[in-house]
Amino acid sequence: MANIKSQIKRNKTNEQARLRNKAAKSAIRSEMKKVREAVAAKDLKSAESLLVSAFKLIDKSVSDHVQHANTAARQKSELSKLVNSIK
Repeated sequence: MANIKSQIKRNKTNEQARLRNKAAKSAIRSEMKKVREAVAAKDLKSAESLLVSAFKLIDKSVSDHVQHANTAARQKSELSKLVNSIK
């Protein structure tokens, strides 16, 4: 356990950020799973609307520094390919 006041504060803010990042990543994974399920069901209309919401979450995670930009690009590319495969 840290004895220095600034480090105690840093530990507290790091934990808050960790939990916030964990929630954001979980939301992205859930949204990606929904897109995959819609593609598996061959539901193009649903898949496209879910794709938009997934892209929004992914882009927000990059702007909030939760994910690296290349990770987001890879995820978006993967989802786009899936949705385009049922067109």
